[in-house]
Amino acid sequence: MGRDDSPKERQRKQLERKLGRRASYDRILIVSEGSRTEPNYFWEIRVAHRLHTANVAVQPSDLGTEPIQVVQYAKALFENGDLRRQIQPRAFEQVYAVFDRDDHRTYFDALQFAESLDRTLRNDNKQPVRFRAIASVPSFELWLSLHYEDIQAPIHRREVMQRLKRHIPDYEKGAGGAFAATCDRLPTATQRAQALVHNGSKSYTAIGELVTLLTGLSRR
Repeated sequence: MGRDDSPKERQRKQLERKLGRRASYDRILIVSEGSRTEPNYFWEIRVAHRLHTANVAVQPSDLGTEPIQVVQYAKALFENGDLRRQIQPRAFEQVYAVFDRDDHRTYFDALQFAESLDRTLRNDNKQPVRFRAIASVPSFELWLSLHYEDIQAPIHRREVMQRLKRHIPDYEKGAGGAFAATCDRLPTATQRAQALVHNGSKSYTAIGELVTLLTGLSRR
């Protein structure tokens, strides 16, 4: 019989090679509302800190940009995998759904659904999986702005963008280079984001929690 060289078989072999290069730290799946802005940012972190692609997968939501759709897609991608993207079913210890508050109708439903999934799903090692919503109010750009300004009061996403462009004039949604432009101010942004939580501000972003996790993996 001839050798099976079908696209599906080639994908399977590529995935086996990828899994063979997996590092010892947790496998993390990140699903984002945005199709370029957030994925580009997390991909940049992965490259800058030399994180294994077999351990850190980043995908935009294929179901839509409503927060509930982001969480639903993260759950489905975890459970079913995607061979085309070299993602095995249930091959993660941690899953993160990244979305903005903006004017979305399903924001609070998504938070509740993500919370209900935490530690209820099990991975391929029969371990309970951490499932977290990583939300920003009003938008992802608040996280980037905190690298330059201490924003504690409620703020509209248009003003967040205006303020950010004062510091990064060529910033555009979907463009790359955001992590490289801001990473030297990361400790300051992290402290300011934590202060938003402690002070009970209506402005909020959990992006810093995920960034802290990712940048810490390279030291493990």
